[in-house]
Amino acid sequence: MSDDILKPVDLDRRRVLSGLAVATVFSILSPFARSAGIDYPFTLGVASGDPLPDGFVIWTRLAPLFNAADGRGGLSRAVLVRWRVASDAAMTRIVKQGVVTATERFAHSVHVEVAGLEAGRPYWYQFESLGAQSPTGQSRTAPPLHAMASARLGFVSCSHWERGYFSAYRHLAAEQPDLVFFLGDYIYEKSYAPDSGKIIRPHSSDEALDLAGYRNRYAQYKTDPDLQMLHASAPSVATWDDHEVQNDYANRWSQDPGTPVSAFLKRRAAAYQAFYEHMPLRARSLPKGADMRIYRRLDFGRLARFHVLDGRQYRSEQPCIAPNGSHQGHIAEDSCLDLRNPRRTMLGWEQEAWLDQGLAQSRAQWNVIAQDLLVAPLLQHVPASQALGSWTDGWDGYRATRERVLASIERRRASNPVFWGGDIHSFWVTDLHARAHDPDSRIVASEFVGTSVTSDGQSFNAILPLNPHVRFFENRWRGYVAVELEEQKMLTHLRIISDPRDPHASVSTLKSFVVESGRAGAVAV
Repeated sequence: MSDDILKPVDLDRRRVLSGLAVATVFSILSPFARSAGIDYPFTLGVASGDPLPDGFVIWTRLAPLFNAADGRGGLSRAVLVRWRVASDAAMTRIVKQGVVTATERFAHSVHVEVAGLEAGRPYWYQFESLGAQSPTGQSRTAPPLHAMASARLGFVSCSHWERGYFSAYRHLAAEQPDLVFFLGDYIYEKSYAPDSGKIIRPHSSDEALDLAGYRNRYAQYKTDPDLQMLHASAPSVATWDDHEVQNDYANRWSQDPGTPVSAFLKRRAAAYQAFYEHMPLRARSLPKGADMRIYRRLDFGRLARFHVLDGRQYRSEQPCIAPNGSHQGHIAEDSCLDLRNPRRTMLGWEQEAWLDQGLAQSRAQWNVIAQDLLVAPLLQHVPASQALGSWTDGWDGYRATRERVLASIERRRASNPVFWGGDIHSFWVTDLHARAHDPDSRIVASEFVGTSVTSDGQSFNAILPLNPHVRFFENRWRGYVAVELEEQKMLTHLRIISDPRDPHASVSTLKSFVVESGRAGAVAV
């Protein structure tokens, strides 16, 4: 492990976490609120997201009793919420303000799409309701579309409450990123058995199965002070993986073969609604029953276009289904024709076409595909036979989709394509080749996968010789990925925390890599 300790916060960048001091100071409730028995309503903090050059979304959810059994957060009527955006951390120079109504329909969550702001600069925001003030959050507008500004970015995934503390979030916040990407498994729907020996801090309930269950799971996670700090320090962009609904689910199919499609879609609708209620998303992502569009693209001036994918909702049925009908991921022998069937898709045909169009139209220096999984192929041994095979739940289970996406990148001549991912609870740096398993074929794109915030890692060292396109792998550490992006290079730092069991864990840099503009493939620095 590298001994390089994370550098101190650069105060000259003016991305100081000024509002976070306010975040720990709660306003005194009004006499009305006290007489009505209402506790402090902003228990889940604040967040902002999906920035544009002229604005961003600001979010909060009123939940004075965040763990109320019915999932309503302790409120049963509509509540007026005042919001303000200021050009200074002290909230004295108000530039935008308004009043919205938080209703029971979406658990008294608030999503305000602020517009009319200056491009490429920080702003601060705050909410008031029920006689109380929220913590102050800091956000930032995207640069002007013509600007070639540098960026500090970060991405995280797989934060299992029961497996430890979210110190990784605190340390990423201290790096003062311009934008943070949550790449899936923001929550875990299932709980460990009390006698499993795995619980560092327990979930407040058993498996989330309905709307109240998912709401309370998100609410518990959002009480974490490090998660609140990260959300209050920078705008974020969120997509999902599987645990926001159920492990290894695919489209309308539960991993449990005994669950009817109709019953699972009802569960998925509840999970998607809770995701919307707890993320700083725009109205275009409003769920419609069991459907919710979250794939989207964001431009950061001319520096980067971020293509944010949904790898779960639109999948074809998982390949090589086990004899018992389970959709749970497993290693299937390469002889299974499903793995390479061109009629199957992981992204859905509409999303594939959308991505192709976004790559064709992009004029950005860097094209970042932010999604939930390891994209690179990974040959593995089938446990029973030791034959070569592939994991069915990821891109390896949908090879034709990977081939089409990489072909699109080449056909559209997308500038500097880089994939980001999560899910696998370990760091990966890979080359994505035109012919997946041929290391002598041209490199089409680079890939960085972040380790988990807390979830347990799994060793893949034994199969690395089968996969020479893997430039780096490490599974023993929890952490996050920090990225410094400039016109001519992308510098990626793999950050690790000392111990997820320690709420005061320290941070260090495991390894750093650079990708130079015009040259696919990461190089250790």
